[in-house]
Amino acid sequence: MTSATLLTPATSSRPGGERPGKTTRSAERAYIRVLLVLDTAVLAVAILVGYLARFGDEEPTGSKIPYVVVAPVLLLVWLVSLKAMRCYDDQVLGYGADEYRRVSAASMRLAGGIAIAGYIADVGVSRGFLAISFAVGTVGLEVARFAARKRLHRARDRGAGWSRKVLVVGDTAHVLELVHTLRREPYAGYQVVGACIPDALLAPVPQRLGDVPVVGSFRGIPEAAPAIGADTVAVTATGELTATRLRRLGWQLEGTGVDLVVAPALTDVAGPRIHTRPVAGLPLIHVEAPEFRGARKLVKGFVDRSISLIALLVLAPLLTVIALAIKIDSRGPVLFRQTRVGQGGEEFGVFKFRTMVVNADALLAELAARNETDGLMFKMRDDPRVTRVGRLLRKWSLDELPQLVNVLLGQMSLVGPRPPLPSEVARYDGDVARRLLVKPGMTGLWQVSGRSDLSWEDGIRLDLYYVENWSLAADLTILWKTFGAVVNSRGAY
Repeated sequence: MTSATLLTPATSSRPGGERPGKTTRSAERAYIRVLLVLDTAVLAVAILVGYLARFGDEEPTGSKIPYVVVAPVLLLVWLVSLKAMRCYDDQVLGYGADEYRRVSAASMRLAGGIAIAGYIADVGVSRGFLAISFAVGTVGLEVARFAARKRLHRARDRGAGWSRKVLVVGDTAHVLELVHTLRREPYAGYQVVGACIPDALLAPVPQRLGDVPVVGSFRGIPEAAPAIGADTVAVTATGELTATRLRRLGWQLEGTGVDLVVAPALTDVAGPRIHTRPVAGLPLIHVEAPEFRGARKLVKGFVDRSISLIALLVLAPLLTVIALAIKIDSRGPVLFRQTRVGQGGEEFGVFKFRTMVVNADALLAELAARNETDGLMFKMRDDPRVTRVGRLLRKWSLDELPQLVNVLLGQMSLVGPRPPLPSEVARYDGDVARRLLVKPGMTGLWQVSGRSDLSWEDGIRLDLYYVENWSLAADLTILWKTFGAVVNSRGAY
């Protein structure tokens, strides 16, 4: 047994009796019921919009089946299609892109099937009605799922909401690492409630790994999980739990209502680069090499430059107002140009609106002792060098809008790692230097994950993850999330 993502079910049991963690399962079922109600409402509205947009006040003609029958049948079949595509499967709900892909696939396949069946049977149902209904319904389903997920994430961040109760199994080092990883993103929905470690590491007195209680050894996993209310057993990399023992553990958990997942040592690799292929009975994980050039890179460059040009034209009035405000607020130039390091180590001048006094660099040495980051960057929450207008620009990230010029010139991308200073790059080790394999970005995973509130280590981890796993779809997702990050202004100072 193995996994192609950090936590993917290796065994998913569906018992005949009660499952452990009744509260968790009740919350899960309640969330699924909410999704079902939302989907039904969205589809009903979509079908109504399709009808009104196509016919208005006119009486429909040409159909062998009255629309008073077509509408509810279409709604029911659509819901069945969502169910058939496992859009209510708890393994994809609440985290990741699979939920959205399945919803779109279910709608598109149904639309294609109805189009073919309608042509063959010649029932005469308006194609315009169907096209509008499916277009509105598919978008509406995605938006409703997104809104429901965001509400669930907020609840999980507060320690509430539906989350899986996880019993982590492995040696101490890997258990602590997995616990740290899961707690770094609580909205993913994995709450660690206990750990099982090898027999040799057990002590005669109660043990804790950090604040996680040790509830037993590998021998007592099937009994320990229900005892602490866990509904998921997560097995980390460990030499003592062999393939044979892991297979037997799966057998022991059958019918108990406890899911078995495997967290491989391979981390920070996105799903599209991973393929599982059975070889001689072994589910081998094949990892594709990152893509740093080729057709997709050309498309990314074209999209970057096109969007930056359009954005500069649309935002020209706002840019003019900001420039005037900076000029009135303090003496000095409107724009600030700073040397940064781009793809392949090439230096370029990044453009920003000036947010500091003109002698800010000269004052840096006096403030070095007040640095609030733990890495190579200097960050200070109440930096006295920042002007009044500058604080507003930084709060809403408006000071970075001139970087659209850098994107247009091909020096930067809309999405990518943070552009580093030459002084930072001079102190990079081999791993961190991989950030320079792609163009730096105006926004990135660091921007949508907390910006200056992130530790140096977490910022680098996110940048390297992007370098290894970038995609056009991920770029669009990050751009969408950037708007939320800017509005919330979290980590902006």
